[in-house]
Amino acid sequence: MIYVGGVRYAPDSSQGMDALNALMKHPALVYASNTFQSIPERKISADESCSSEVSRSCKWVYLFQREFATVDPALVDLVGTDEATTCVGVVIRNRENRMISVAHMDFPDVVDIGLCQMLSLLSDHDPDSLLDVHLVGGFDDISSQYSDHSTKCRTEFEGYSYPLCAKIIESLSNRSEKFDIRTLHVLGHNTRWNSEGIACPIFHGFVVETNSGSLVPASFQRTSRCPDEIVRSIRVTAWFEDPNWAGRLLETYDTETDCYVIAPCAWTIWQSRSALSRQYLSDTEILLMCSSSPSAEGPDFVDDIRRKWDYLIRHPDWRETFPSKKARVFQRNADGSWVKL
Repeated sequence: MIYVGGVRYAPDSSQGMDALNALMKHPALVYASNTFQSIPERKISADESCSSEVSRSCKWVYLFQREFATVDPALVDLVGTDEATTCVGVVIRNRENRMISVAHMDFPDVVDIGLCQMLSLLSDHDPDSLLDVHLVGGFDDISSQYSDHSTKCRTEFEGYSYPLCAKIIESLSNRSEKFDIRTLHVLGHNTRWNSEGIACPIFHGFVVETNSGSLVPASFQRTSRCPDEIVRSIRVTAWFEDPNWAGRLLETYDTETDCYVIAPCAWTIWQSRSALSRQYLSDTEILLMCSSSPSAEGPDFVDDIRRKWDYLIRHPDWRETFPSKKARVFQRNADGSWVKL
């Protein structure tokens, strides 16, 4: 069930598209989106520090595409994601124990099971209490087709952002839990137009301050997207060939131990050969081949693709990365950095 401002929201239609369009116009959510847009983007770096009586290093959890994590404010200060264009970041917060689950969803087929994964780790809560929900990401990736930038001509099959947002709203509506939507900074609310009239996201990411539950726009420097950046990026695509993960979000972070546990991921020799054949493509060719929104990607996109291909070329056998098919485990140091066990 969906609530807005603590009040049950009952759309005229149960269809995700109709409910989404109505929520996008809700005065409280329009105000919340405008407020979110006015917040300066926070840049997370490896030497990030948190405000406290005694200055200390921040402890954060970063999520790549299709990953999710549930964090305990007693162990983690920040949790977030970036590099989203047509993807959507989903935040669910348990008001009672302040546990927070965040996911970087990329396609509608991961929404239903993904929500179950997120909610399963939020701990038990009073069924009558509200769960705070924030949605950030996606943009009007089809609006440039229409001169008036309207949504009236759309179908649920157009673009990438719109079907994903509609599916998330539909799934939240159909569940028995009570979801109080606090932020809906998606689609038109998260769209800007460049000098060439091309639509782009205003924000590609966000971070949640776990102690307060507040949400701010954010971007992460490459060195802060750790640990195991390259391997985690590779498995986003490698898992598509593994039926065991069909329709599921990738589990990466262990909530109780505050460790990253990267489950074994088997890539095929075909993927290594594909990387070998594509390594000399131009930046433009990589964008057109690998992105759902070539004109909207961030500055690291092409270089990150090249780095993944280089790793696959140097390590064609996945068992070199996962000896004895064991997970790669990373433990946090006292200074917030990560060490592989």
